Amino acid sequence: MEKNEVLRKYFGHTAYRGGQEALVDSILSGRDCLGVMPTGAGKSICFQVPALMLNGTTIVISPLISLMRDQVNALCENGISAACINSSASESESRETFLRAVSGELKILYVAPERLETEGFKRLCERLEVPLVAVDEAHCVSHWGQDFRPSYLKISGFVKSLRNRPVIAAFTATATDIVKNDIIEILGLREPLSLTTGFDRPNLYFEVRRSDSKDRELLKILKDSTGSAIVYCATRKNVESVCEMLKKNGINAAMYHAGFNAETRKTAQDDFLYDRVDVMVATNAFGMGIDKSNVSLVVHYNMPKDVESYYQEAGRAGRDGSAARCVLLFNYGDVELAKYMIDVSHEDANLSFDEQKMLKERDMKRLRKMVNYCDTTRCLREFILDYFGEKSKKHCENCSNCEKDFKIADVTVEAQKILSCIFRVKQRGKRVGKTIISQILSGSRDKRVLEYGFDTLSTYGIMSDVPRKKITDIINFLEGEGYIGIDAEFSVCELTPKADEFIKSKKSIVMRVESERIPVKISPDAENELFQSLRKIRRNLASVLGVPPYVVFSDATLRDMTAKLPRTHNELLEVSGVGEMKAEKYGKKFLSAINDYISAQHPSAE
Repeated sequence: MEKNEVLRKYFGHTAYRGGQEALVDSILSGRDCLGVMPTGAGKSICFQVPALMLNGTTIVISPLISLMRDQVNALCENGISAACINSSASESESRETFLRAVSGELKILYVAPERLETEGFKRLCERLEVPLVAVDEAHCVSHWGQDFRPSYLKISGFVKSLRNRPVIAAFTATATDIVKNDIIEILGLREPLSLTTGFDRPNLYFEVRRSDSKDRELLKILKDSTGSAIVYCATRKNVESVCEMLKKNGINAAMYHAGFNAETRKTAQDDFLYDRVDVMVATNAFGMGIDKSNVSLVVHYNMPKDVESYYQEAGRAGRDGSAARCVLLFNYGDVELAKYMIDVSHEDANLSFDEQKMLKERDMKRLRKMVNYCDTTRCLREFILDYFGEKSKKHCENCSNCEKDFKIADVTVEAQKILSCIFRVKQRGKRVGKTIISQILSGSRDKRVLEYGFDTLSTYGIMSDVPRKKITDIINFLEGEGYIGIDAEFSVCELTPKADEFIKSKKSIVMRVESERIPVKISPDAENELFQSLRKIRRNLASVLGVPPYVVFSDATLRDMTAKLPRTHNELLEVSGVGEMKAEKYGKKFLSAINDYISAQHPSAE
């Protein structure tokens, strides 16, 4: 069976998406590869299709039990023999999986990286033909990645222990050039095809909101939304308090963090996956590899520490291609919390002092970029894509900044005063942060300003007629544009070479200023009668099968059914996401509902 037939028969798609076919071809030709593809771009197809075409058992290394279980459920539903080995399985379940693997029944075997060095798994692999090792969430191998896992460093040794070297295929959703180079080197990829398909997710709407009350803002967002939602919090304490607040306000929510025992986490996760609760409140311990396709909203109650983490977590919305929203609730208290978490995150690291210092400096620089995202007046999508080195349009018309009414303001004089103030402070042998700079400029009588004698500077009070918020906004803008640097360790302002050039030149600086706040209106998907009917059928089937509803069909597939209105088995196979196995298993029920709907709406169609 050739690759297009496999794609059609087992996965219900008639064509590959961007980058998929090139990666499939690379694997089938025996060449290693690295695929950097955004969440929802279909990374799993890239190794699952070759796995069905190659002789033997493909091993997929995956970091989380939840990811394995979801992937295996989906594969089995598509008629593919797959299983996983992890710590949640009983001894008898593991023994059965081993026997299935040895007998040659399994085409795909998912395993956690920690399992690779166990004697039992080593003995199993001695008896297997392993044509392909796929490494999911490959950024975990790099110290520079946002989710470094020491267990991923064992993968290269495991590959070398196999009887014959398999093809190695590595995949991740977020990786800078440094991380990509680490993946190639540490995993030992040989002359790999390195393919980055682009980070843009056009179906996602990005928004940053500031509010005096995050709870009030969150309730407003959730009550205006439909479908499943994830709310990310930075701490376990926030997870528990936010979930309790939502429940008190009548929202069906569950919570998840690493402090709960395994059974409690599994119950909460399953309730969310099976649509028994609408909202999951969680730390970033929840989500990596969660293949729930119908999440229509991701809210960050606290700002993450870096853009990589934010984009990965926000990307759990709209995995099926449907329109979805990603909202970040921001205040400057989040910055201090993030700094604290960066400080403690390296205290127990098994690294030298110099390595810890280097990583901390890296994390502080990333934090500054995350704050820049929250402060920027640029298109939010453009900001994200630019961060990952991808060019884009200046305005996407699908983010909160593109929706706002901005005017262009000349801030040349203000910029000169701000940069001059930083210079004068440095002349005094002092280094201070943005808050004190704005206090000096506005003529504040703050204790610290007076203690250091900053009230005697020539720049003291020269912007006293400008609102403090506007001064802060311009300082943030100058930082984002590269005129001001922020020392990673001490968070103090420094002038950059770009600032020197500006001061010496007669160029002007303009920035976008919000002239008036216009409420953002986002139309929810049209939840028509047929769509709801199909969802009910899906829910009933899923309940009988004991799988999450989206494993039967994703929301995107149901919407395609409502658009194409298939009336026969062959027409059903033209719906995106409907393969032969699922059409055979579920087709009659869905076709019957569609035909009933057509008859009721258009009696003459019979």
